[in-house]
Amino acid sequence: MSTGTKHTVTAFDDDMDEIRGLIAEMGARAESAVKAAMKALSEHDIELAAATRAEDKVIDTLETEVEKLVVRTIALRAPMADDLRELIAALKMSAVIERIGDYAKNIAKRVPQMEAKSSLAANEQLVRMGDIVVEMIRTAMDAYAKRDIDLARTVTARDDDVDQLNKDLFVDFVAYVAKNPKTATEVAHMLFTAKNLERIGDHTTTVAQMIYFTETGENLPDA
Repeated sequence: MSTGTKHTVTAFDDDMDEIRGLIAEMGARAESAVKAAMKALSEHDIELAAATRAEDKVIDTLETEVEKLVVRTIALRAPMADDLRELIAALKMSAVIERIGDYAKNIAKRVPQMEAKSSLAANEQLVRMGDIVVEMIRTAMDAYAKRDIDLARTVTARDDDVDQLNKDLFVDFVAYVAKNPKTATEVAHMLFTAKNLERIGDHTTTVAQMIYFTETGENLPDA
């Protein structure tokens, strides 16, 4: 291998390490944002909700950094095959993780709109949904760091649980508001939260599918 080729390979590896690091940071921040949003909701913590909304701007900035770095790397290094596939996946993944941050921000936005701490925020199924999607994000980012397709598969399996909880919550909350009409606004906030958690689950599944595709060149079966 010539000195010039070695230099190019080293430069490409450095670029990829930086991109992977940015993706990992985005994932960690998105996970923390979801946890914080749910905590702010359950405790009616307006300051924590505000901090969660502010954190979304950091995730947005990281996405922009990933996009710029991917475009620059493709332009300067002219990657082929597997390397190009990973770069394109990283670009798409950063956009999806950014959306997860947006959904966390949406949940946090509800907190100051609520008059007081809601007993419905402690609903066992809603809390369970929050816990599962946080676990999904953590597992997906672990799969990304380890390049582990088996871990990626476990993420997609958990999404079915989130979808079912969302359906169950809708039925339960509608029945609740029918008996307690004065809670309509409160219930609307909880349904909105559940829907956002369901979307976070969907997007995390997309991340897992991209990890699988990056490593195998194939779509995740039954995805």
